[in-house]
Amino acid sequence: MQIGKRKIGRQYPCFIVAEIGTTHLGDKSKAFQLIDAARDAGANCVKFQCIYADEILHPLTGAIDLPGGKIDLYERFRALEKPPEFYMRIKEYTEKKGLIFLCTPFGPASIALLKQMEVDAIKIASPELNHLPLLREAAVYGKPVILSTGVSLLSDIELALSIVKDQAVLLHCITAYPAPEKEYNLSILPHLEGIFGVPVGVSDHSLDHILVPVLSRIKGACIIEKHFTLSHSGKGLDDPIALEPPDFRSMVERIRTTEEAKLENELSWLMERYGEETVNEILGHGIKRLAPSEKNNYGTTRRSVHTLHDIQEGEVFSPGNTGIFRSEKNLKPGFEPRLLPVIIGKRAKRKIPAGQGITWDDIF
Repeated sequence: MQIGKRKIGRQYPCFIVAEIGTTHLGDKSKAFQLIDAARDAGANCVKFQCIYADEILHPLTGAIDLPGGKIDLYERFRALEKPPEFYMRIKEYTEKKGLIFLCTPFGPASIALLKQMEVDAIKIASPELNHLPLLREAAVYGKPVILSTGVSLLSDIELALSIVKDQAVLLHCITAYPAPEKEYNLSILPHLEGIFGVPVGVSDHSLDHILVPVLSRIKGACIIEKHFTLSHSGKGLDDPIALEPPDFRSMVERIRTTEEAKLENELSWLMERYGEETVNEILGHGIKRLAPSEKNNYGTTRRSVHTLHDIQEGEVFSPGNTGIFRSEKNLKPGFEPRLLPVIIGKRAKRKIPAGQGITWDDIF
């Protein structure tokens, strides 16, 4: 596997991604600052998010609780929308600074833009692991597809890989903000690699800058992704849980030390610093299960089929009145996206309000 000029695999230096996301708040100058700081902190790559609100959420999603407080997420995403030139300039600046540019798409418009920009790989976020139309678009691009696997089961990963196939890298992840270190179950990494036959890594949402990243490398992670910010006091959605430059630099240095040292020595160092019990809890049982902190999000954070507008009794379901959205907390989840072709052409059994998930009870 190769991303840009970087080879990806256990036998190569870990590919370290600074997840900038939307912490730039749409300010190009701040995005440039973040890129410079990530490079100076030792990142190999910076990753952004290409936001078009209507690809992610229904306008009636409402306010949800995030680390920074209660936020109307749809309106926040609307405010973060930028023209294609914004992302093109950021990519140009990133590559000028010697880093690899990655960006996460959320639907047809954003992935079309990334293909036009000729990005080196496509990064799919955990909630979109079951967004099959998006995965199909990523697969036909012919470049590596990095799949985060938070809030997912083995069957979800298997379905995604049936589309993306051997182009994929799997990133073990816990979809919670912040994610508790002791729930990471990092012994799953060699199992995922063995089951699916693709490289593995970790997308880490925990707060500690050493524990999960270094243990991930010890267990075979070839990519480590960590949120990055200039300051925890920033107003970005992920700033409260992201690493500031000094801690990111410390993380990178420890990962590089781990790569040069005997793994058993690094494991002993971690146990001396954090305690044997803590380290063993983070390593976990190695079985792919939903972590306690993300278990309740399985039906809401992931994608499901919703109504775009009010649907009347007897109305035919069509691509014009259905969409694939994250439900979040205020809207009823609907069918898995894989079932969308089954309901197209069927009739509504009753009136369904705009934004609600469509279920078997709604169909004749």
